[in-house]
Amino acid sequence: MNKWKKTLIKPETPIVDALKVIDTAALQVALVVNEQQQLLGIVTDGDIRRGLLKHIDLNEPVKTIMNKNPTVVTVDEPRQQILAIMRAKKLYHLPIIDDQGKIINLETIDDIIQSPILKNWVVLMAGGLGTRLRPLTNECPKPLLKISEKPILEIILENFIEYGFKNFFISVNYKSHMIKEHFGNGSKWGINIRYLEEQKPLGTAGALSLLPKSPKEPLIIMNGDIMTRINFQNLLDFHIEHKAKATLCVRKYQHQIPYGVVKTEQQKLITIEEKPTENYFVNAGVYIINPEIIKDIPTETNFDMPNLFKQLIEKEEITAAFPVHEYWLDIGRMDDFERAHEDYREIFL
Repeated sequence: MNKWKKTLIKPETPIVDALKVIDTAALQVALVVNEQQQLLGIVTDGDIRRGLLKHIDLNEPVKTIMNKNPTVVTVDEPRQQILAIMRAKKLYHLPIIDDQGKIINLETIDDIIQSPILKNWVVLMAGGLGTRLRPLTNECPKPLLKISEKPILEIILENFIEYGFKNFFISVNYKSHMIKEHFGNGSKWGINIRYLEEQKPLGTAGALSLLPKSPKEPLIIMNGDIMTRINFQNLLDFHIEHKAKATLCVRKYQHQIPYGVVKTEQQKLITIEEKPTENYFVNAGVYIINPEIIKDIPTETNFDMPNLFKQLIEKEEITAAFPVHEYWLDIGRMDDFERAHEDYREIFL
């Protein structure tokens, strides 16, 4: 009942700790208060992603990214009015304060309305050879390798189901019969599964040319060897909010150069920076594309998602980058596979 109290943080709390609060309390928000419990601002998943895009360090205080003027209501506000405000402003959560500005409750839309079933199709890419995980993949396709007695692809599938997705396509090639035998038509999970059968490897975008028809909603595509806790509803909202034709999930990656980096102008020495850390965004293997994009994908050709995004950028179509701060692991190598076993019970159970 008082779960919202776990979301209370101070303005000097590091952003990285605010992230933990948002994930642990599972209310998609952290409430920033002073010593008197007066509400100073709120921090949402979107605030943190915008900060990441600006390369704000996660050790910075949360006050640097918080929304200082959130929508709030007072304790005497009728429940019907609270619901009307949340619907009108498309809010997931609404802080309730007293006449002194102290936080006394947090209303969430889930308390009022059951989460809807999402009509978006999800395509899971599961046709790869898994060569870097041999000999494990000699007799078993990588998506069926088990993490704590459950196949990788089943963990991915169940994560999507939690968010209300019901319609899935699985792209298969290598040992496809084993994947089809395990998942069938999806009835075991109360969902619908169909298969895109690649006669030859078509890549992460080329397989979409096998779809039986064009979807009506934005399409989510994800590599079948990724374990993640991405909030897929937030991802969809982000895609729509930015009016993107295609959205690429990105992960922050840091690389420390093990030498002193020298900057010069011709022969003149300008600066020397000892062992600097470079920050990059890398492809996280999760994408959203609008239905009209599919017609631009070549048929019977190996064509990857980065090629599709390059094509869209060249055409000056609107594309977006969605920063992933949640748990994310690409199971590409043996040490990643071993780490997945260690992480599963802590992150997914």
